[in-house]
Amino acid sequence: MRLGFMTNILVKKGMVHLDEIAEWAAAQGFEDLEVGPTVPMERELFERVLEKGKVAITSLTYCRNFLSTDSGEAEAHIAELKKRIAFAGDLGIEKIVTSTGINKTLEEGIYDKADSIRRTPARSLDQFVETFAPIVEYAEKKNVKLAFENCRLMGNIAISPVMWREILKRLDSKMVGLAYDPSHLVWQFIDPYAPVAEFGDRIFHVHAKDTEIKEERLKECGILTDFSWWSYRIPGHGLLDWRKLTGELEKAGYQGTVSIEHEDPDYEDSLELVENGLILGKEYLKAFIGKR
Repeated sequence: MRLGFMTNILVKKGMVHLDEIAEWAAAQGFEDLEVGPTVPMERELFERVLEKGKVAITSLTYCRNFLSTDSGEAEAHIAELKKRIAFAGDLGIEKIVTSTGINKTLEEGIYDKADSIRRTPARSLDQFVETFAPIVEYAEKKNVKLAFENCRLMGNIAISPVMWREILKRLDSKMVGLAYDPSHLVWQFIDPYAPVAEFGDRIFHVHAKDTEIKEERLKECGILTDFSWWSYRIPGHGLLDWRKLTGELEKAGYQGTVSIEHEDPDYEDSLELVENGLILGKEYLKAFIGKR
């Protein structure tokens, strides 16, 4: 396994150029970059970073609501995703981390016990398969893997083992898999360790992000009032047992990137704090996945 990080948080704090990000990453001992959508797809710049070889670019990330009821919006997102698939294929970048989207209108008029409190992912499954079947075919032609992120917050149905089974069964392609982010499983109260054994050969990417559960706040607001009862943390600052998780990944044969997705509010108020957060996460994880 190799240590990397997602670029979004650095760009947000002013480190906007890919070559600068790559130089900083290499200097800190990172091996891989997961390049987010805020970095312009300038071929010459990507080629320069790849040719230098100080860090690898192992994935591009583009998560949007591809099932938007605004047809123009959905078509624009799909076109951009295909553009990134082609870009990755041309440059030999292995995968795209993406989302499924969700149809936000399918729950109207439905008031059973589940649908009255949140959008049910399974109701968007047919539309998702219909939308993504040609995208998967295109990715196969370009030899680029699609790794579906399991974040619930972005309009996404690939959020649990129950949904992963359906998605992987219905989009039956060796180029379709998961971007496994255990932090989202923690706050959904899903076992973050057990699924690795079942889905190991379909885990294409791993996000290293932790989650803190604020027990006292949870007692007052429950899980539905708001999300103030939990928070994302850098690895080692939350509830996850990273020794156990990386052990499960190793047993499953995972040899890819463990990419720190920095969203810890304690380390995001300045570029210096963001850099410190990424370095702290890397130093913590090194004990479990080996040194560079």
